[in-house]
Amino acid sequence: MAEKKNILTSSGAKKLEDELTNLKVVRRAEIAQKIKEARAQGDLSENAEYDAAKDEQAEIEARIGEIEAILKNSEVVDTEGDLSRVFIGSTVRVLDLEYDEEEVLSIVGSNEANSMENRVSNESPLGMALLGAAIGDVVTVNAPGGDFEYKVLAIGRQ
Repeated sequence: MAEKKNILTSSGAKKLEDELTNLKVVRRAEIAQKIKEARAQGDLSENAEYDAAKDEQAEIEARIGEIEAILKNSEVVDTEGDLSRVFIGSTVRVLDLEYDEEEVLSIVGSNEANSMENRVSNESPLGMALLGAAIGDVVTVNAPGGDFEYKVLAIGRQ
């Protein structure tokens, strides 16, 4: 069975590539220096700084592996598309019809989703409902907490 492609916007892919470069170039060098300094202190069996540095090194290497796996199996979507419909990479202004509140949401791949920044995954109930919608459309979101309706007010690019 083929692995699911990681959908990324171009800005999301760049952010991951920048993080990967930072981890490989800067953070690896910093942690190597910390380990070297901790080793110079003598007995490693009772050296908390050495243990902490090795733990940090393991976390960095794990994150490097995670980012490399995401990028290896990713598809960067074109965010220069048609603004008449919502697509991955769109910024959408919607009206929550239940609470009469406007929200601005960015539709992104699941690796870029962040509810604190209103970055909604294309795989979430809200993201799936909005994909393909046009300005003026009312979409129904089938969520675990019930059904919610949103009206699409504007569509833009990230």
